[in-house]
Amino acid sequence: MKLPEDAFVLELLPEFIDQWLIDIDEQYDELINTKNDADLYRLAHTLKGSCLQFSLDDIAALGIQLQGISKALSWDEAIEMKSKLVNKFKEAREFITSLGM
Repeated sequence: MKLPEDAFVLELLPEFIDQWLIDIDEQYDELINTKNDADLYRLAHTLKGSCLQFSLDDIAALGIQLQGISKALSWDEAIEMKSKLVNKFKEAREFITSLGM
């Protein structure tokens, strides 16, 4: 995993990861249960862009996939994507924790 080069962005990374885990936990299931494709797309778009700013390219790629899933109304794939996103964020958190951040 590569880390952001900007010291300020790097300092914000732990909080960024934790906030995304909270947001996914609080919002994702509701978007799926209500089949809210527009807001799921918006969440995926925000995820992609913000993760790219924090050098979390693997998670940003999942955001891109989720954008396509939401456009295709592939709800089963969207359900599966939640665990992928959560696992990637947890991996990132474990990595930065191992570095003492």
